[in-house]
Amino acid sequence: MVLAFVLAACGGAEDPEVAEPVPSATMCADVTKVDIAAEAAGTYRFDVTVRSADTGWEKYADAWEIRAPDGSVLGTRILAHPHVDEQPFTRSLTGVAIPGDVDEVVVAARDLVEGFCGETLTVALPSP
Repeated sequence: MVLAFVLAACGGAEDPEVAEPVPSATMCADVTKVDIAAEAAGTYRFDVTVRSADTGWEKYADAWEIRAPDGSVLGTRILAHPHVDEQPFTRSLTGVAIPGDVDEVVVAARDLVEGFCGETLTVALPSP
């Protein structure tokens, strides 16, 4: 009988104070939305929305970058502080020069601890 009681206790309701382990993929910074606008002089403005598992200064999304299809980095937005209470959040980068032969870009976000490991978005450039 004691064994049955122990097994029943092990299979019972979850303790609300015990958190389940989070898979590492959810600890990455994900790009969830990208808006691009053509600017004067052939440059572009990027408004990028990021969702990340920020916990404070020790772990937060610290940058996002714009990449050409060949992987070369065309622009980087450094994020100077955590966004623990602002999820997802949007930040902008203006004056991004894109080579004339590039018609789409990949936007990726970086986590201070995990690096570049989250969801990216590939987006077409608007006509200048």
